[in-house]
Amino acid sequence: MMRSMYAGVSGLRVHQNKMDVIGNNIANVNTIGYKKNTMTFQEVFSQVIRGASAPQGGRGGTNPQQIGLGVNIGSINTIHTKGPAQRTDNPEDLMIDGEGFFVVSDDTNFENRYYTRAGNFTLDRDGNLVTADGYKVLGYLANEEGNITSEVGGIRVNKSETKAPTATEKIYFEGNLDSRNEEGDSGAYKADTVIKDSLGNSYIITFKFVKRQSEGEGEEKVHNWTMSLDRITEQSTGNYVEVPAGVLEGDSLGLTFDANGKLIEIGDKPVKGDNVEDFTVKLTNLNGIKFDRNKAGDKIGEIEPSGNFKDITIFDSNNSDSYRLLTQHANDMDAKPHAKDGNSSGKLEGYSIDATGTVLGVFTNGERKALGQIILAKFDNSMGLQKIGNNFFVDTRNSGEPQFGKAASSGYGPIAAGTLEMSNVDLSMEFTEMITTQRGFQANSRIITTSDEMLQELVNMKR
Repeated sequence: MMRSMYAGVSGLRVHQNKMDVIGNNIANVNTIGYKKNTMTFQEVFSQVIRGASAPQGGRGGTNPQQIGLGVNIGSINTIHTKGPAQRTDNPEDLMIDGEGFFVVSDDTNFENRYYTRAGNFTLDRDGNLVTADGYKVLGYLANEEGNITSEVGGIRVNKSETKAPTATEKIYFEGNLDSRNEEGDSGAYKADTVIKDSLGNSYIITFKFVKRQSEGEGEEKVHNWTMSLDRITEQSTGNYVEVPAGVLEGDSLGLTFDANGKLIEIGDKPVKGDNVEDFTVKLTNLNGIKFDRNKAGDKIGEIEPSGNFKDITIFDSNNSDSYRLLTQHANDMDAKPHAKDGNSSGKLEGYSIDATGTVLGVFTNGERKALGQIILAKFDNSMGLQKIGNNFFVDTRNSGEPQFGKAASSGYGPIAAGTLEMSNVDLSMEFTEMITTQRGFQANSRIITTSDEMLQELVNMKR
């Protein structure tokens, strides 16, 4: 039988296989996160009719004479280029804008790990972030304080998650003390803010500012004010205590402004010039206060706060923001303290996923807390991964070990929420490949029919 017939058969087979690859690519043109395959051919063993010979005597050398025995599949590679993005505005839809794979598992111990670029995730009834087939999306878990740990587990958005209350530790002042204000207690100005204890209870803390006699003349003139603590009121009941002694060191604090209305001295500590020293002013001994009056001002005995307070810093030389916005100009009186931290407890009311894959819970008290961070995996040889269906890959001996990390760092791409990665199939290229494959198949079929006609002529010679 003729070698050309078997070469033609091998050509039909490999072109049929290439058509299978092309068909699969086109079928998955709208598959989320799909990575296309490409196929190459290679020749098979060539039969040597006569070997090569070296020049000798008066004759030159001769080249080998070989007849090829057909074609075979050279490779079928997965192309891991990034597909185009599709905006969905669904917060559970995620796209890796660069290198990396999502890591998912169907095992309670998370030992069976699969890798995917398809980020069409949803939440199950327990708040687990899962694939369409229920595989849990893995990430680094967060502790109760919202700090990301190194423990790996399923990402979960627990609807009953709470944010613990925090006690106030910092107060800063801003605004203007009117330079035209009347001196003495008759012109006293009061301003307040709300602070929190360890249980999240709210208290109104009121400061009193009194203008004192100014000193000096011209540019050397300074304007003196005294700040003291007027009262602390329990917001929920209205119970209060007046002038809590020992909370503010010395029970009052001097504030000195220069002729331009800039704060230059707090107590006896300069805050401008070359003689600035490190200092802090705090409200201390708050846990010793006892409310002894009600809303009407009547005495009610002594009632202790239910929660604990922390020492509250009100001026800090290392943080000029705590006082630099406090001025004394001939404008309206609007100086006011602001609690910089402290909050009541809150319940989870929403969440978002940022570019680093961190799942941030939004709570009813306005605070945010990390609930976990999605991990990504990358490989030394992504083409070495094996497809197992459901948009999943598994590692092989040639892909290298998975390297885990966080999005938007160490070579991993950032995560875009509300977006999906579409298939990287290029239809124009696939149809072009389809044309060349079809022509190749037709040409190989002609080899078989022509070889058959030659054999027929050979058979007819007997007649």
